[in-house]
Amino acid sequence: MDLFSLDERTLQPGERHFFFLGFALEFEHGFAAIIKDRGSMAKKGLHTMGGVFDAGFRGEYNVLLVNLGAEPYQVKKGDKIAQLIIYPVVIAELEEASELSESARGNGQFGSTGR
Repeated sequence: MDLFSLDERTLQPGERHFFFLGFALEFEHGFAAIIKDRGSMAKKGLHTMGGVFDAGFRGEYNVLLVNLGAEPYQVKKGDKIAQLIIYPVVIAELEEASELSESARGNGQFGSTGR
């Protein structure tokens, strides 16, 4: 679902701003609403931050945009600023353990798989 700005604002490089969207949602447990970047805005350096709304959230939806680009970016009223996707999720039950099973990767971090 496309998300549209209700206000106008010029985001300077490095600046972030909450854009409220004027709606709330209710959906079943076992789903989450995720805010994602629009490709055209990402090309210009705009990125969404946060953006996970669980099934218990009842407030007004919003998008936190940050300008990671080198130029100011003007958001106008009515502009598409992000997308909302509702995904099924599994709520994991975690169990504390003193040891973990072996894996091919082990505790290797960034780049440890050779790619």
